[in-house]
Amino acid sequence: MRTASVVTIQRDATELLAEIARDRRPILIAHDGLPRAYLVDAETFQLMQRRLAILEGIAGGEQAIAEGRVATHTLARTKLRCRPADAR
Repeated sequence: MRTASVVTIQRDATELLAEIARDRRPILIAHDGLPRAYLVDAETFQLMQRRLAILEGIAGGEQAIAEGRVATHTLARTKLRCRPADAR
């Protein structure tokens, strides 16, 4: 992974944006020699957000199971059948 300083980002922003769009590899932005942020292309960021949402949903389901907030298949099916058609 490439590292760029804040000064480099300011000076070469157009070239760096073209690079991440082409290579789809993040650039680590460093300030005072320390990692501060990552620069990624928009498509990669959106994919990361979708993956995070899926993982959060899985974690929520696991938490519900751990807390005993579960329903049998029969009960869930019954509840779905009783819902109004416009709510399905």
